[in-house]
Amino acid sequence: MAVTDEAIEKIKEMIVSGALRPGDRLPKESELAAELGLSRNSLREAVRALSLIRILDVRQGDGTYVTSLDPQLLLEAMSFVVDFHRDDTVLEFLAVRRILEPAATAMAASRISEQQLDALTAQLDKLGAEPSVEQLVASDLEFHRGIVQSSGNSVLCSLLDGLSGPTTRARIWRGLTQEDAVGRTLREHRAILGALRDRDAEAARSWATVHIASVEQWLRSTL
Repeated sequence: MAVTDEAIEKIKEMIVSGALRPGDRLPKESELAAELGLSRNSLREAVRALSLIRILDVRQGDGTYVTSLDPQLLLEAMSFVVDFHRDDTVLEFLAVRRILEPAATAMAASRISEQQLDALTAQLDKLGAEPSVEQLVASDLEFHRGIVQSSGNSVLCSLLDGLSGPTTRARIWRGLTQEDAVGRTLREHRAILGALRDRDAEAARSWATVHIASVEQWLRSTL
């Protein structure tokens, strides 16, 4: 194991064991290096690496702190990695989204408020019957984000938010090339909303699956 990796593991062990908790300030560099049996250089590299993935927060002139370790904060690193996807992996992202998003939509059926449902309905009404593909895709992202946020699961929300980016190009491509793609998307959105208003978790799950699978099937046949 490289020296820096060893330093990272030792700091991780301190956090996992509870010796360092969210919001805690790390001991001075010299003290922590001595406590962990590390050189100050390797400790410094480990701190730099852990700050990049939002485990630690280095505050100039103040010290280094453990972050809140909130799932949304930690999963920001995943969205950075996702940005480097290749076009030939889009189907894999869609497959993961098809597994996760229907579950989140089903969870939202019992939690989403009438006010949130009204806001989503108003968003669709404002879009009209013949939006541009770009308008539809932008609305689609907000529509699904609003529902997933209502699931009450911040980890699911963060994961799906990170997965939405790689599929945007495929959605636009479909809207431009597949006949009635815009109309079909709008109808499926209305069906998902109807199931949520009825508090029917299984219907909401089914419509969300159909909605995502239709993009996946189209892309698979196109490729």
